[in-house]
Amino acid sequence: MNKFRAALAATATAALGLAALAAGPAQAAAQPAFLAASQLPKSSTPWTATQIFNGVPENGGALCAPYKIPAQNSRYREFSTELDTNGVQITNVARTEADAVKLVDTLRKSLAGCGSLLEKQNPGLKAVSAFHGKLAVEEGAWVYSLDTADPQIGSTDIHLFSVGRDGKTVTFVRWGQMGDFKDAPLTAFRTTTKTAVNKLH
Repeated sequence: MNKFRAALAATATAALGLAALAAGPAQAAAQPAFLAASQLPKSSTPWTATQIFNGVPENGGALCAPYKIPAQNSRYREFSTELDTNGVQITNVARTEADAVKLVDTLRKSLAGCGSLLEKQNPGLKAVSAFHGKLAVEEGAWVYSLDTADPQIGSTDIHLFSVGRDGKTVTFVRWGQMGDFKDAPLTAFRTTTKTAVNKLH
């Protein structure tokens, strides 16, 4: 009987070990995937991407939505070119789908009201926010822009943003460079956004 119990215990241990091995790759695959540098809108110089970090960038990583994305259960990747073009993707896995919907709503409100808020905070700055529609991908993605001009230093900047959701996972993508809205690759950015949401799971 003791030999039988020992054999049974050994079999159970082996089975648990196999189950753990089988679960390992599945758990790794459950982490949302990120954009590759090549999937951002084309630039005159190649994009480079950082590794994927836990949390959110130190500055909130999200002009127009600073510190709106919780650091817990978030990861991010930053992008840059040799010129002044840069970007970031932040992804958060919410506790529930309802929490994810709430985060999307919070980010969308921040993006929609960003221009007027920046003008109040920075006298003399001209800032215009615009909404560029919803994209049909998973639970949806929404695209915005921010066009700023600072007459005092003679600089202009254009940023594109998107917020997308797949179930409990929310992703935020920002693209920016010096210039005006006419310089922004809006069509390509929409494609980038769809790719980002489709890659989440």
